[in-house]
Amino acid sequence: MPRLVTAFLLGQRSEHTRRAYRSDIRHFLAWCAQHHVDALRARRVHIDAYVASMAAPSPRTGRPAAESTVARRLATLAGLYAYGIAEDLLDRSPLGGVHRPRLGQDSTSTGLARDEVARLLAAAAADGARAHALLSLLAHNGLRIDEALSRDVDHLQTERGHQVLRLRRKGGHTATAPLAPPVVHALQVYLDGRETGPLFMTRTGRRMDEPAAWRLIRRLARRAELPQADRINPHTLRHGFVTAALDAGVSLRDVQDSAGHADPRTTRAYDRSRHNLDRHATYAVSAYYAEGQRE
Repeated sequence: MPRLVTAFLLGQRSEHTRRAYRSDIRHFLAWCAQHHVDALRARRVHIDAYVASMAAPSPRTGRPAAESTVARRLATLAGLYAYGIAEDLLDRSPLGGVHRPRLGQDSTSTGLARDEVARLLAAAAADGARAHALLSLLAHNGLRIDEALSRDVDHLQTERGHQVLRLRRKGGHTATAPLAPPVVHALQVYLDGRETGPLFMTRTGRRMDEPAAWRLIRRLARRAELPQADRINPHTLRHGFVTAALDAGVSLRDVQDSAGHADPRTTRAYDRSRHNLDRHATYAVSAYYAEGQRE
């Protein structure tokens, strides 16, 4: 199994994807070891039992795995076994016919409101130049965190009068993101003339990693006293960018291109989620009840 896993992960272009797949596979292999199952000889009954185990409360969190987590782990395993079949390392996949959770098309989060983004950016500016530059880039450009952290200083360039950042998108695609003046200014202050090395560095000169970025954003959210501070992460800023662009009147197609969504349905899910709360019938019903009480 280690050879299969290693080969499968090597075929993934994105380090972020490799890390996510590695975590999912590790979780399944731990379950296999606990139940004395040979993962190379697993059958559907074993996968069904694995799914059932995820429906039970986790010893660590006290809660069952979310349906999105179950669906993601099964998708990872399906890809792993399909790879093994394609490379003649396996003769069949135990995922065939396994029921997977059907997830709704709406996004499960709603991003940040405009004033919350302003408070978060103010907290970042007070924290330091690096924090302000990183959060400005995430908030104004909606980058995935790995897209931002993988960049070097020389990926900052000028094209047709625009200050731009050369990106490598999910799936290995390249893209060019123009930078708005506030982002350019924040980056210039942070870099302070530095022309080489990772765009976002630690104090020791290493490239900033995703866990450090998560911790930074969560800490700043608490400092900004955002009510959802313990749930905020880099994707929250990406979601906020998409909903802010839609609120600002940017066309759905242009938002899709800016966010690097391969599937327009992903962008539409953000669009639906921003309206689901604003237009929920509860507000009209509440006003209706209140009007009746005044009569």
